[in-house]
Amino acid sequence: MRFGIQIVPEDRWRTARHKWRRAEQLGFDHAWTYDHLNWRTFRAKDWFTAIPTLTAAAVETERIGLGVLVASPNLRHPVSLAKDVTAIDDIAGGRLILGLGSGAEGFDSTMTRRTAWSRRERTERFKEYVELTDLLLRQPVTTFDGRYYVAHEVHSYPLCQQQPRVPFAIAAAGTRGLRLAAEYGSYWVTTGEANRLVSAAYEQALPILRQQVEALEKVCAEVGRDPATLARLLICGPSVGGVLESPAAFADAVGRFAEVGITDVVVQWPRPDEPFQGRLEVLEKVAEDLDRHRIA
Repeated sequence: MRFGIQIVPEDRWRTARHKWRRAEQLGFDHAWTYDHLNWRTFRAKDWFTAIPTLTAAAVETERIGLGVLVASPNLRHPVSLAKDVTAIDDIAGGRLILGLGSGAEGFDSTMTRRTAWSRRERTERFKEYVELTDLLLRQPVTTFDGRYYVAHEVHSYPLCQQQPRVPFAIAAAGTRGLRLAAEYGSYWVTTGEANRLVSAAYEQALPILRQQVEALEKVCAEVGRDPATLARLLICGPSVGGVLESPAAFADAVGRFAEVGITDVVVQWPRPDEPFQGRLEVLEKVAEDLDRHRIA
């Protein structure tokens, strides 16, 4: 089992830098941020975007993996995303993980376009998005003529420090998304029940997590991939709650998640109010036992 932490990008850097540095000191394997223009109840509050945040975090830290959960077609064209990813991976010395998702309805999907994409179009776009981003990060020159995305003789110099490219963490719940994770991902990402916007006790998520892992393994078999080579990352907080209620709850939750096939558990940095209200002292106490949970 590996452990990560996700940090809401709400603080000015003089404050945020201490969280990223502390995440590394606490022994987490990876640290993540969100990629939105606005998100839920933060729409009228301070909110910083992922690319500069991860760039600064790359300078502030030395060991911990860094990533975004998740970049989506709502905000970024694959060409500009790939160039940013290459730069951050270089600054981080090869520690970047690129989370990718199809995006959801909400502020990001409507602020820069007149009509929000349908779910079908979002799914179709995401397939092209992953395919083109993969090509841009793997090869020095890319030409791509898709239904939704075009790239004409894009020169990708330099390529990523990590070869053949940075690892992808692909968020997916449906069959087509799971296939993308099996074909392109180093990680498959879930938040539990798809489209659930209210946090519930982690015990309630176990049946759906088991079903999702079984579906993922079936798709892996269909595409000829050993499912053991694909990490399964659970983001706790948005819909799966109670994990940081206490050190005992964390230990119980991690054990249950492992039983259903989860390999990576990501918790939210505790905030003074909702969402993700919690106590920093619980997080620090939990971190003291991360090595024991890894072995277990």
